Amino acid sequence: MQITKSGVERGIAGAQHTEQAVRPAFRYDINGLRAWAVLPVVLFHFGIPGFSGGFVGVDVFFVISGFLMTGIVVSALERDRFSLLDFYLSRAVRILPALLALCAVLLVVGWFWLVRVDYRALSLNVVSALTFVSNVLFWKRSGYFDTASHENWLLQTWSLSVEWQFYLLLPLAAAFAWRWRRKAGVCVLLAAVGAASLGCSVFGSERWPDAAFFLLPSRAWELLAGGMVWFYSGRRELPAALAGALEGVGLALIAVAIVRLDSGLRWQGGFAILPVLGAALVMAASRQRSPFTGNGVAQWLGTRSYSLYLWHWPLSVLLVYSDRQHDPASVAIGIAAALLLGEASYQFVERPSREHLARFAKPARLLCLGAALAGLTFGALAARYQHVPNRVPQQWDMVADEQLDHNPVRDQCLAASGGTSPACIFGSGPLRAVVLGDSHADAMVSAVQEALHAGAVMELSYSGCPTLYGEHAVPGGEDAGQPCADFNDWALRKLASLDPAIPVFIVNRTSDYAFGPIDGSAFSQHPLVYFSRVYDSPTPAFLAEFAHHLVASACLIAKSHPVYLVQPVPEMPFSVPQAMSRQLIFRRGTADLSISLDDYNRRNAVVRTAQAAAAAQCGVKLLDPERWMCDRGRCWASQQLRPLYYDADHLSEFGNKRLVPMFREAFAQPEVALK
Repeated sequence: MQITKSGVERGIAGAQHTEQAVRPAFRYDINGLRAWAVLPVVLFHFGIPGFSGGFVGVDVFFVISGFLMTGIVVSALERDRFSLLDFYLSRAVRILPALLALCAVLLVVGWFWLVRVDYRALSLNVVSALTFVSNVLFWKRSGYFDTASHENWLLQTWSLSVEWQFYLLLPLAAAFAWRWRRKAGVCVLLAAVGAASLGCSVFGSERWPDAAFFLLPSRAWELLAGGMVWFYSGRRELPAALAGALEGVGLALIAVAIVRLDSGLRWQGGFAILPVLGAALVMAASRQRSPFTGNGVAQWLGTRSYSLYLWHWPLSVLLVYSDRQHDPASVAIGIAAALLLGEASYQFVERPSREHLARFAKPARLLCLGAALAGLTFGALAARYQHVPNRVPQQWDMVADEQLDHNPVRDQCLAASGGTSPACIFGSGPLRAVVLGDSHADAMVSAVQEALHAGAVMELSYSGCPTLYGEHAVPGGEDAGQPCADFNDWALRKLASLDPAIPVFIVNRTSDYAFGPIDGSAFSQHPLVYFSRVYDSPTPAFLAEFAHHLVASACLIAKSHPVYLVQPVPEMPFSVPQAMSRQLIFRRGTADLSISLDDYNRRNAVVRTAQAAAAAQCGVKLLDPERWMCDRGRCWASQQLRPLYYDADHLSEFGNKRLVPMFREAFAQPEVALK
């Protein structure tokens, strides 16, 4: 199998020398190392057992890219032949053609197939990918391992954005340091920045795991680790025995990370030391005829790694869309299709674009790439705001648009920072009730207001904040950093200022805090809160503590107000509007969606028992949604082809009206009779 030199000089998005730079000898080891990076990523994303840590392949790519870019920049500076424009242009030649092709295909196919809300999301993601800020967008929206991210057609472009941001800064920093102490100055500066970045990664991943995962400040050390390898290796050939030992240890470290790490763990920057060190050792060994990196399969995968990386992810998303991600035959077809599309992209986009653009003068190259980039970016923006009727069947859009059927003032009334609530008022007249809790309270407040014959309802809600006094968010958890204690203390003071006859309805996604979110058909079994100490799993000791604080918190509020504990609303292992729209798209029938009552009871048994204990201890009243949401052994997610939820667990404005009779019964009780 013949490998061309041009297919080697790149990291995850490729790396090509500027025209002025001196090209190094062909590095079979680096090309083969890309196979060790891309294959685990592909198998991880397709859910192949044994590759639970395959996401670390991106870390390996970062090290490779840092090695190549440092070599390009510093070598050119040594010869006084470095051009910033040439550097950026060569990066664009390597990265943009395949990325533009992918984005164009997704926009065209999506036009005929994706519902309005999904197509708008795709269009925005295309814009963020082409402007190399997708890592920032995805950080703001969801975590890499979250269920919602599995339906993002361009999630893989976050790493391209990190690399491009690194490309923008590296030559500037190197040129600055070169004026200071030439090559030694560059080495010292990059080492210092790398050390600071590693500290940022380790420290930040404990408190802001999504930011630490997606953003350059906590990822730069991985690229700079590759740069340090370039500075301190390759000056002389290592003895064969030592080179073999270094490579063996390096590949072993990468393999351990792939097999032992788990996406169920919250992202910890320190974990990346394993694959980063492994990749650094393999490149330092520089074994050009290694059986592990120099074989034909590794060379073929390495040469096509960029295209394969780009194309495999949309295919894995397609399996999720069609609900075939757990079907072995579909997964096998998806992997085969990824290999074929990777080959096609390499043969018909990557190679030809490089060859043709190389014949153009630099201004013409810049004009061609700039025009293509600008055209597709503006096309994606236009697609995002298009209003073409019947682009897809109207029923698909109607069902999918239920994702937007939430509290119309949710963004104004559901607090997410600051430790207080806007205390929104729903309805008019005297205040008759308070709804207290997290985002589930926000999703239910309009049903409480509708249950009133007259009067108003106050919403005191804080996203991700359970009504549990004494709780702390688990470091690195999805609600880490939420000032729950501040909000709950503030809410207690707010309630004390109100008429003690006003009832308080406490609504939370309580089981989520005890067990973690539902992942598919299973519980994640990672508590999101702790009290005396952090527990890695919901042990009997933790659950006893959790129940004690739940009872104590409800009884504390019950000292000053009538309290109604709303028992858990059934949670679905899927976004209901999305699942229903895809049910229509893939013509899988029109049956209403549901989970079994047994699954509901297993999920919520601990919380329901604790709430019953609170009722026995201090007389709080229980309101049970099961009566209104479940029958015939099922808990329903939809009714007559209309979703009852706007996602997987929050009732929509349509769905929460099923609970209006439950709240009416509460208001009819003597202790809260309205006068």
